[in-house]
Amino acid sequence: MKIGHLLLAISITAIWGVNFSVIKLGLIAVDPLILAGIRFTLCALPAIFFMPKPDVQWRYIVGYGLVFGIGLWGVVNMGIKAGLSAGIASLVLQFSAFFTIVLGSWIFKEAISRYQLAGIGIACCGLLSILSIADGTVTTTGLCLALLGAVAWSVANVISKKAKTTQVFAFLVWSSAFSPIPLFALDYAVNGSTGYSALANQLDYRAVLSILFQVYPNTLFGYWVWNSLLKRYPVSTVAPLSLLVPVFGLLGSVLIFDERLSLNKLIAVVLIVAGLGVGLYGQRALTALKRSVRVGDVSR
Repeated sequence: MKIGHLLLAISITAIWGVNFSVIKLGLIAVDPLILAGIRFTLCALPAIFFMPKPDVQWRYIVGYGLVFGIGLWGVVNMGIKAGLSAGIASLVLQFSAFFTIVLGSWIFKEAISRYQLAGIGIACCGLLSILSIADGTVTTTGLCLALLGAVAWSVANVISKKAKTTQVFAFLVWSSAFSPIPLFALDYAVNGSTGYSALANQLDYRAVLSILFQVYPNTLFGYWVWNSLLKRYPVSTVAPLSLLVPVFGLLGSVLIFDERLSLNKLIAVVLIVAGLGVGLYGQRALTALKRSVRVGDVSR
């Protein structure tokens, strides 16, 4: 990968990681579901008027919009609002990779390898380390909501795979149009008009900047760049860089909210990132290592 593209990819992982802290800033003034609703409204509008509908069935567009908008980001917003720190939220959400593996084995009859099982086991040890954190940055409700968001992300991944779309950006824009109304309606059903009154009275520059960051650098620009890199380079070159997201997520929380990095948190980061590495890339890395050893033996 060219150095410029590598730096661009790393910058996207940094944006995605810091986004969790940016969400937390927005939640100071805006209800979680309303914040997600505004985010996806701006993701869809006005771009949807300038972009042809992707060539996939409506059920996939609608389903992805509902799961990605409500099940993932609406729920994760509520988890952060419920007391889960932005850094821990970014870390827990990485479990979506393992939930996707399990769903893939069920829906697509894909075999689960020993490396994936080992990775899941290692990451679960990291989750146990998170459960032992007692500094106020982890709540049971927040942790459960983040894990539910990770499940929703895995379902969204399955929907995207079944849709078989090559127009990823258009798919994201069009599906975003189906998230806002249910999000706004759910907030009204739960909180009545309280959230909307607070939005009118408490909306400040931090909330506005939070929304704009979530929409443009994080969602539209981030996914466009990432998918462009996936088209240019092998998945095995680009995808591993996503392991940096929880690292930047924790760093962002430390810098913006002065979150303390305790030993338990560091252990959790190491175990979960290591579990992701083993589960997603362990077999590929071992194959490459064996190949290099064979080449070395032949050259001698």
